[in-house]
Amino acid sequence: MAHSPRGWTGTRTPSGKKRVRQAERRAAINGPRASKAKTLVSKTIKIATGQLEGDASASLAEAFSALDRAAKGGAIHPNAAARRKSRLAKNVGAALGGAAVQAGAKPMKTTGTAAAAKAAKARIAAGKAAKAKGAQTAAGKARAALARAGRTDAEVAKAKAAPVAAEAIAPKARTTRAKATEAPAEKPAAKAPAKKAPARKAPAKAAAKAPAKKAAAKAPAKAAAEKPAAKAPARKPAAKKAE
Repeated sequence: MAHSPRGWTGTRTPSGKKRVRQAERRAAINGPRASKAKTLVSKTIKIATGQLEGDASASLAEAFSALDRAAKGGAIHPNAAARRKSRLAKNVGAALGGAAVQAGAKPMKTTGTAAAAKAAKARIAAGKAAKAKGAQTAAGKARAALARAGRTDAEVAKAKAAPVAAEAIAPKARTTRAKATEAPAEKPAAKAPAKKAPARKAPAKAAAKAPAKKAAAKAPAKAAAEKPAAKAPARKPAAKKAE
């Protein structure tokens, strides 16, 4: 028998359920510790920069204590706690010395989205150009100069060839334009097929007359075939002469 209903998509074994309960309990305890340490670090920097009133040294000690407790309980890694403490002490010292220090844990954006995208594209292009150039030796510079000279010569040749190509294409364009202008004047010739329509009916009349001619030609043949049969009884007088 299943330990959990069939709609349950998580763990089903007793040990797995215990691990889920432990993780929930740890999150409930360690979450506030990490959040408190982060809040105290931000508060200490604000006090050092003059945004809030208070004692910077006392607030710094309180932030160090919160970071140590969070690292001891497992809310954050001990190395992360040491890094944050060192960074906090450096920022507080700079702020008390009059330098500009950012209060937030994450750096704030000082440029817009479009400007940042443009700067990123510029950095990528610069990196690609540096990779393409390679080592800037004397030989490399000479090859680059020759390549530039070749490109300029090719561009000059193209510029000179462009007018010649335009002149060669111009007559063709003129002829096509002339044809386009003359085409409407020749449109009345399109009515010629309409006059040929009665001529097409002539074969039909000829075909109708042909059977009549064939019938007339067959009629004499039939008459000629029937005449000998009519003259057959005329041979009897010849028998009387023989007597």
